[in-house]
Amino acid sequence: MFKSRKLVVLMMAVLMMIGAVLGGCSSKSSGSEGKSKDGKVELTFMFRGQPKEQEAYQKVIKKYNETNPNVKVNVVTVAPDQYDTKLKAAIAGRKIPDVFFYNPAQVKAYVNSGVLLDITEHVESAEDVKLENIWEKGVAKYRYDGETLGQGAIYGLPKDLGPFALGYNKTMFEKAGIPLPDKDKPYTWDQFIEVSKKLTQDTNGDGKSDQYATGFNVSWALQAFVWSNGADWIDETKTKVTVDDPKFIEALQFFADMQNKHKITPSISEAQTLDTYQRWMKGELAFFPVGPWDMATYAEQLKFDYDLMPWPAGSTGETATWIGSLGIGVGATTKHAKEASELALFLSANQEGQEDLVNAQVQLPNNVKVAEQWVADDSIKPANKKEFLDIINDYGRGFPAESTYTGEWYDEFFKNIQPVLDGKKTAEQYVKEEQPKMQKLLDAAIEQEKQSSKK
Repeated sequence: MFKSRKLVVLMMAVLMMIGAVLGGCSSKSSGSEGKSKDGKVELTFMFRGQPKEQEAYQKVIKKYNETNPNVKVNVVTVAPDQYDTKLKAAIAGRKIPDVFFYNPAQVKAYVNSGVLLDITEHVESAEDVKLENIWEKGVAKYRYDGETLGQGAIYGLPKDLGPFALGYNKTMFEKAGIPLPDKDKPYTWDQFIEVSKKLTQDTNGDGKSDQYATGFNVSWALQAFVWSNGADWIDETKTKVTVDDPKFIEALQFFADMQNKHKITPSISEAQTLDTYQRWMKGELAFFPVGPWDMATYAEQLKFDYDLMPWPAGSTGETATWIGSLGIGVGATTKHAKEASELALFLSANQEGQEDLVNAQVQLPNNVKVAEQWVADDSIKPANKKEFLDIINDYGRGFPAESTYTGEWYDEFFKNIQPVLDGKKTAEQYVKEEQPKMQKLLDAAIEQEKQSSKK
């Protein structure tokens, strides 16, 4: 017990030290009024991104500074794998950035703990950029009325919406003489397996397959199969874990069978030699997930033609997939709520800024008008970019953990799933073991939410 207390004290001290290092993330560091020496309102914008994203956002911020001469935005860029740690450290040290990226699953906790500012008034009264220019589904992810997500006050704006589409190697289909997938009608599971078997081939004659149909990551692709089969991780009340539903079990078993029964994906040992992303990039996979963030890399590096299609549909007959997002929040401790809110709105929906991001091909346009123009531009691949908008408008969903106070219960599901993927344990065995553990964590999250709302 004594050692554990010492560890807690030490961890808190480290967090405070990191928070101090990130002191520049608070407008307070610029003086008591958050102004620079030349009298400008000084804001700090903290965000994450790969090099191309960082470059694109630096360009947008430069444009904002030029059009708002009374405001100076200091940019803090952080690599994606370090961002959450540094943001939490800044929050622990009460050095919250004026404007920053955050995950929609954190809305409830950040509102209840006083991290996020209610920016509704500032956003709705803004003149230069209008709220209606942004995807409604995107704004809804950052609304919270104290009880229900998607309703009430605005505690952030979407940096983007990231629809997770399914891509296919068009060149491979044409070479094999197989009809291209219908962009308006998903394969059934049986059809998907049938086509996949035809595309899994030994192309060099050594007796081993070196071209495969696909190789999905379970953490990012299982959702499409579960949802299209009429199942989910959690019930409508958000209080019961439902992974033991027979429809869920069927979907998980189908996912595992793609490798173990149908042999349309590389084996575990083959994937270790060359992972599935690398195989896709080399033109050795027929199907692979595609997000808007992939487009710049694919435009530069793919040596084959690709396009987008609906995910295969289970028993519902309807395709399904998820929509990711990052929010642009305003820190509750900012000295300049109006200016910080206007910056968040500019980053989220300014038409010129969005066009810069489109040209950089780092995300799907958040401005609806720009997105529609982008889809109509035939010079930008893939051809069926409309699939991204269909996901947003028609069939995309948020991750299950976005609707709960914490996501530990959801993360638990994937921690020990490898034996199912290896064929050493059935889906039914696995979910019966996991459901009680997940339910216990969900119950704890529900209780934590109740306690935090009383403060």
